[in-house]
Amino acid sequence: MNRGYQAGAAAGDRTLPPKEDDGAGRGERLFALGLFHFIERLLLVVIVAMTLLAVAFEIVAIYRLGTILLADILLMFLYLEVIGMVAVYYAKRNSVFVYPIFIAITAVGRLVVLQGKEMAPENILIEAAAILLLSLSALVIIWAIGKQAA
Repeated sequence: MNRGYQAGAAAGDRTLPPKEDDGAGRGERLFALGLFHFIERLLLVVIVAMTLLAVAFEIVAIYRLGTILLADILLMFLYLEVIGMVAVYYAKRNSVFVYPIFIAITAVGRLVVLQGKEMAPENILIEAAAILLLSLSALVIIWAIGKQAA
């Protein structure tokens, strides 16, 4: 420890110890941030590629079946929202947290639509409450982002 700090602390001086090096220099931090940024962008491209591949598989399955079901259309909306989420992430990162909530709302809504007739009424009520809770959380996040920007 620094002797000047020890003497000051012994005399009742409440000065802070000298700032020690955290082990990472400026160049190392820039390299690490650049590497993480590259990995992040690479994974986003992989996510879009996998989503487009899933869309292609779904289109082939629809073609083989010869019919388009409501489940297929709702699944395509989920794929579209994933691609939209990646696009928003590239455009402006401050609203990224809302898109997974939108995807969850769409997914739960898809469950309600596809299983609504066979489900017990209390399960439909629980899923509707989940959609309400997700919607409220999205509103809170959007409100907080707007308040932070102002």
